[in-house]
Amino acid sequence: MKERDIQFFRPLWRRIAVVAVCVVWAVLELLHGEQLWIFITLGLTAYAVWMFFISFPKEAPPAESKEDQNVPPPA
Repeated sequence: MKERDIQFFRPLWRRIAVVAVCVVWAVLELLHGEQLWIFITLGLTAYAVWMFFISFPKEAPPAESKEDQNVPPPA
């Protein structure tokens, strides 16, 4: 994930919402009997769980200072 994505998904409720939408979509496909879409949505759900809860960074990354940005000082 890119830094801006990590910052967007830092609040827990956003990560839960994305996973919940994937689960609801998978259940709807299951009720309709669409086998291909069941596997696709279950794959998306598994990927979302992995990215948002298992491998998601627990701590916020340190803020970059102006010296770390490799920007020359103003003249």
